[in-house]
Amino acid sequence: MEVDDRVSALEQRLQLQEDELAVLKAALADALRRLRACEEQGAALRARGTPKGRAPPRLGTTASVCQLLKGLPTRTPLNGSVPPRRVGGYATSPSSPKKEATSGRSARRYLSPERLASVRREDPRSRTTSSSSNCSAKKEGKTKEVIFSMEEGSVKMFLRGRPVPMLIPDELAPTYSLDTRSELPSCRLKLDWVYGYRGRDCRANLYLLPTGEIVYFVASVAVLYSVEEQRQRHYLGHNDDIKCLAVHPDMVTIATGQVAGTTKEGKPLPPHVRIWDSVSLSTLHVLGLGVFDRAVCCVGFSKSNGGNLLCAVDESNDHMLSVWDWAKEAKVVDSKCSNEAVLVATFHPTDPTVLITCGKSHIYFWSLEGASLSKRQGLFEKHEKAKYVLCVTFLEGGDVVTGDSGGNLYVWGKGQCHPPCSVPNPVFPSPFWLCLPFSAPCVDGRYGPTGAGVLPGLVQIFSLASGSGGRIGTCGLHASVFPFCQGHMEELWGLATHPSRAQFVTCGQDKLVHLWSAESHQPLWSRIIEDPARSAGFHPSGSVLAVGTVTGRWLLLDTETHDLVAIHTDGNEQISVVSFSPDGAYLAVGSHDNLVYVYTVDQGGRKVSRLGKCSGHSSFITHLDWAQDSSCFVTNSGDYEILYWDPATCKQITSADAVRNMEWATATCVLGFGVFGIWSEGADGTDINAVARSHDGKLLASADDFGKVHLFSYPCCQPRALSHKYGGHSSHVTNVAFLWDDSVALTTGGKDTSILQWRVV
Repeated sequence: MEVDDRVSALEQRLQLQEDELAVLKAALADALRRLRACEEQGAALRARGTPKGRAPPRLGTTASVCQLLKGLPTRTPLNGSVPPRRVGGYATSPSSPKKEATSGRSARRYLSPERLASVRREDPRSRTTSSSSNCSAKKEGKTKEVIFSMEEGSVKMFLRGRPVPMLIPDELAPTYSLDTRSELPSCRLKLDWVYGYRGRDCRANLYLLPTGEIVYFVASVAVLYSVEEQRQRHYLGHNDDIKCLAVHPDMVTIATGQVAGTTKEGKPLPPHVRIWDSVSLSTLHVLGLGVFDRAVCCVGFSKSNGGNLLCAVDESNDHMLSVWDWAKEAKVVDSKCSNEAVLVATFHPTDPTVLITCGKSHIYFWSLEGASLSKRQGLFEKHEKAKYVLCVTFLEGGDVVTGDSGGNLYVWGKGQCHPPCSVPNPVFPSPFWLCLPFSAPCVDGRYGPTGAGVLPGLVQIFSLASGSGGRIGTCGLHASVFPFCQGHMEELWGLATHPSRAQFVTCGQDKLVHLWSAESHQPLWSRIIEDPARSAGFHPSGSVLAVGTVTGRWLLLDTETHDLVAIHTDGNEQISVVSFSPDGAYLAVGSHDNLVYVYTVDQGGRKVSRLGKCSGHSSFITHLDWAQDSSCFVTNSGDYEILYWDPATCKQITSADAVRNMEWATATCVLGFGVFGIWSEGADGTDINAVARSHDGKLLASADDFGKVHLFSYPCCQPRALSHKYGGHSSHVTNVAFLWDDSVALTTGGKDTSILQWRVV
């Protein structure tokens, strides 16, 4: 534990040093930009001639550099990067793909309040008043301004002290006012379907209810799925990752436990257990607020006393085991369980005073006597000691069966702490969950009490719930088994919707590309590619799909046959955006090497030729939108720049009048006049990962770093516009898009790997 804490402290120190380097780089880059601007201004003045009695400006001197540096933001990192922030149980870094913090006992990397305050320090320039400003808001002693200039026809907002000027269309400029109150959108979002299943690090997380529904969880949503009716219901009471689930003996009441998190304002969200009704989806009780540490990893109801008790294990260093009278929301007793990971906690089915916990290198048998818990450790004796005891089930006579990571099954006699029977499993190397018919005998006549063989009636899979039709949730079973739920296994960023069908594509770090049907909620096809994927985009015909990866390579895939059409490489950094022009004549590829590569497109998207590259951004490309007539496109970058480009020449368009009144085919850029109202007070420029405008131009959806999806009216051009807010994701929401007919909005989660489908109502 001391080593883990020391490693965690060193990691945090290293991260802080990296932040300081980023700050210095930012200051240097900003100083160079200012010098260049002054030199250009001086050259222009000299060209016009210097008035009598006034000396020409001297540029490039040490004094002028110092003068320029006085106005620099003291804590503005290069490329818009900020130190990691813990969001939804994960530590994130906006300047790179957001990464999960160190797991296990070592503490996650937090920034101190003082460090966070220094990093987010406002630029003094953003606090100065202006005659053209008519909007100013204050929060915690800091002033955040949005400046409207009628003369220039622009609005200037500030993100982390940096000014972001945005052009106002001529038709809106005469009547525009920052004081106008924004309106809530007339439509709302209703969660319609959840794609994905959390199985990679959870056990006993799938159950069959008497209603025929299968209950499981992903992100912060508990899903009740009726396979026969192809319908989902959702319990949305949690505000962060659900980690465990248990069903009461009445088969109606359900308990789910969640991890710790933080709010957008930095306030802690304590881990706890929620008891809820699976019929009404109403919350009955909340247990353990302020009691559990880090996360609740195991829960289990007692079975033989009417289910009055609930056991729970948290992820503190000692993995505290607690027993609760859940109806009274009162803790009966708690005890230190183990310094190692605990994977299962369950009551004995016939004796409410006996509990079993197991996990890394251990199994414990607990006795509950009044307000005290005593434990005995299971001894493997002559048998091979398991590295992980993964799962537990019970025989009719009360004996306990465990499965371990070595593929062994052990039968423990009731009341005994050593296994009298070892049953090696010849089929599966590592059982994650055992399901045994309650009436099945332990061994048949061919095996004695110390024999070895496969238990009759035994089924072993990743996670199981048997029901009519034999439908189960699993990984890698026989081909005849119907997979009712599929999804991604690692961080998810790429999302694109088909231009004319109810279909969409997702791709992520797991190197999987899925083409989904939004109607059947099943993948039409899936393909594994060589590199982790980051972005995706459809050709206007819908017949070709472009997929960008983290290595600089990008692919063209046929959407009907999912065959590889072509593969190209631009740089060696991740491709953050791939976008075809509305007329299908161009393809723009935005990279983290600060460049946009432009290709001409022929044969319906199947043949591309590089036309050139657009150079001008001083940070990585984040978003890109095309004009409706494909005559130009606009890009955002990591340091909050908005630049416009001519695809035919790959040159930057510097004339404001040339682009001011441009009609844009999409609105996915997070910076621009039509969308700047999405930014909240104190936003640091990386809090919002994606936006999408509906095709009818009435709605704007945003995906933020705090697990929330917002729905605004479009255009969203008033500061801090009003919105409807929706939860469900537990990690940063990485992308958002509308289907072609605006009937559905889709969002992707980062580390929670989920895809949420929202019906627009």
